[in-house]
Amino acid sequence: MSSDSQGSVKGEAAMTLSPSGSASSQGPPLSPSTSSKPQELPDELVQAGWSKCWSKRENRPYYFNRFTNQSLWEVPVLGQHDVISDPLGLNAAPAEGADGNLGNGQRKRRVSEEQGAGPNSFKRPKVEPTTPISPNTPGVKPWSGAPEDKPQPTTQNLTTTPTTPSPAPAPAPAPYRPAVIYWDLDIQTNAVIRERPPANHLPPHPEIELQRAQLVTKLRQHYHELCYQREGIDPPRESFNRWLLERKVIDKGHDPLLPSECEPVISPSMFREVMNDIPIRLARIKYKEEARKLLFKYAEAAKKMIDSRNASPESRKVVKWNAEDTMSWLRRDHSASKEDYMDRLEHLRQQCGPHVTAVAKDSVEGICSKIYHISAEYSRRLRHAHLALLQDSTADPAEPPEQQRLVYCYPVRLSLPSPPQPRVELHFENDVACLRFRGEMVKVNRGHFSKLELLYRYSCIDDPRFEKFLSRVWCLVKRYQVMFGSGVNEGTGLQGALPVAVFEALNRQFGVSFECFASPLNCYFKQFCSAFPDTDGFFGSRGPFLTFCPASGSFEANPPFCEELMDTMVTHFEDLLERSNEPLSFIVFVPEWRDPVTPALSRMEGSRFLRHQLSVPAYEHEYRSGSQHICKREEMYYKAVHGTAVLFLQNAAGFAKWAPTPERLAELMAAYRASPARASPSRASSLSSPGPAPVAPGDKDSASKTAERTQSVESPGSHDNNNNTNSSSSPQDKMSAV
Repeated sequence: MSSDSQGSVKGEAAMTLSPSGSASSQGPPLSPSTSSKPQELPDELVQAGWSKCWSKRENRPYYFNRFTNQSLWEVPVLGQHDVISDPLGLNAAPAEGADGNLGNGQRKRRVSEEQGAGPNSFKRPKVEPTTPISPNTPGVKPWSGAPEDKPQPTTQNLTTTPTTPSPAPAPAPAPYRPAVIYWDLDIQTNAVIRERPPANHLPPHPEIELQRAQLVTKLRQHYHELCYQREGIDPPRESFNRWLLERKVIDKGHDPLLPSECEPVISPSMFREVMNDIPIRLARIKYKEEARKLLFKYAEAAKKMIDSRNASPESRKVVKWNAEDTMSWLRRDHSASKEDYMDRLEHLRQQCGPHVTAVAKDSVEGICSKIYHISAEYSRRLRHAHLALLQDSTADPAEPPEQQRLVYCYPVRLSLPSPPQPRVELHFENDVACLRFRGEMVKVNRGHFSKLELLYRYSCIDDPRFEKFLSRVWCLVKRYQVMFGSGVNEGTGLQGALPVAVFEALNRQFGVSFECFASPLNCYFKQFCSAFPDTDGFFGSRGPFLTFCPASGSFEANPPFCEELMDTMVTHFEDLLERSNEPLSFIVFVPEWRDPVTPALSRMEGSRFLRHQLSVPAYEHEYRSGSQHICKREEMYYKAVHGTAVLFLQNAAGFAKWAPTPERLAELMAAYRASPARASPSRASSLSSPGPAPVAPGDKDSASKTAERTQSVESPGSHDNNNNTNSSSSPQDKMSAV
């Protein structure tokens, strides 16, 4: 039955794009042939993917599920548990006497599964529905495997009546369906790339991920201690997270998170942010008394700092005279307004700032250098431990494909096989899935857990029975948890996303089917680029965007708000648009920072590929929380405190195909203005689950126009953005009231 009914798969899987052909001329991936007799199944079975087919060999009907590739002689029963359609057994009623504590997808096998491969127990190899053509990955069976690769039923099984399944147990509970969802994994990609070899990243392992989490936590503590001991300040909020982003743009090391091979050693991002908080952090000011106290503290701190450092006589003279003059003015004039205090502070910073920066320069560079070298040492330590764990694993040499065929984009494949995974325990607390490894628990709401299961089914090719699923989910969630940090709402800005209605409009009007900056936790499409190919590739990631080179397609780019990353992103955009003659389009969403304007925004506005530009005012649009996989329903969306610039970068063919016409732009703006409450019922808000409390927009722990840039980080779910960056911004601007 198998070879006859599925003989068309091999031919259908071999679709390629000619080097000169366009991606749009290719059809979507095809499923096995089901043409023979009209459907005679209930609507419920048809919606679940079942169809009735005809076996030429046996001359009788059988039933095939196009979602799970399962075949049955008997009429399928809804709710019946199967290890392929429900590998974790989440939707099936627990068997009598079953051990509920078996973790990592392990369960007691049934007697029927212990028997030989009869017609009812025959399972087809996993077919990946996302890739029209699969790379020749060494050691991995391609999705379009030939019929001879499949287990063949014996003659006895083909000539005798199949064994009737044992009577089903009590009716199983209905499959878990999230009440509302924030993704659409049915959209196929139009992104075309050249075929590439498997990546040389080391496969993830919970033991190594746990060590990495401990070392990153220690590195954060070192950073905090150095800032306090050397400069008497707390580290600028989110500056460590932005340091990780800025370093990974230029890092050539092997660790996916910790930088180890960067040039220059001194991070411009970390240096700029620490220096901006010296001699004191400039807080957001609302009242006159606060401005008076801040002016006094700045004068006192500048004088104390210049006395305790090795400064030149001229610097000592200038700083002391201005500080004493300011204190004298404060004692003499008690009727000044808030604006008077702010003007005086601006004057004091202009006079003392260059001298304070000069004496603090060596100390701050020492902080940056120390943190980098500790990170490099931790990276080497982790790699040695990881290689020792994988010493028994051997990989076939990864050779580049011969013809570099044009194919639809596919997830990252690893050249090294994954080692055996340890046990990870899973249990549910209301709507939250809890995964525990060696006492370390990570949590994700049940809706996003179901999403991860779907992404894994679509993208993973080396684990058809989901035996490594739980350990890989644990590594994935732990990696992002470590990158975020342990503070309240810290780091969630790295994963902020556009509202669902905007994604729907982008797909409907501009053919967007790919996200350039996302993760398995916050993606809307099942094809996306993300920061960590080793953990995210099993869930659909195409790898980091800066190494992703599409030949055609329509893309959405909403990068973390780090200036160095955004600037490198623009360089990559222009290089791709310059090289491709196929339709290529990037719709970019960046903060509209104008005082001063960021280099990335300035370059895109002057690019010859810019076709149109929109500006969405502050407080008139929303973002989706970066902690959406665990936050509460009421925290899912938040108002953007800065304007957002939307830029359309397209080559000539992309402009002809996805031109930003007035009608399309009107639809996009209408989607941006729609609140989640008015969105479609199926995609309005998230499942309720424990999460951090929101932070008020006027929180006073950030500075400035700096504060304006940092504010989106302090709000739940905003993007990682620049913080205390430009010391040229005036304190009057920086500390103006909301």
